[in-house]
Amino acid sequence: MKKGFLDKVEENATLFYRENGDLPYLLDVKVDKHIFQALAQYWNLAYSCFTFGKVDLVPTVEEYTTLLHCTRIQIEKAYSRAANIL
Repeated sequence: MKKGFLDKVEENATLFYRENGDLPYLLDVKVDKHIFQALAQYWNLAYSCFTFGKVDLVPTVEEYTTLLHCTRIQIEKAYSRAANIL
């Protein structure tokens, strides 16, 4: 009985992680308020990139994980999801 319950819990956790990816880890990310405010000033909503004068910069997934201090992001999964959306 106990083993069956634990197997079901593990299956549910695997399914949740497969469907939601790294979302649970992002909920625990501590964001540096000052860096966020500084970056928000340069974020261009229309183009989804940072604009510094005449230069547009689009962060990579690796750069986002560094900015967010989130090391548990599955980079290969993020790229494959973006490709699947298109």
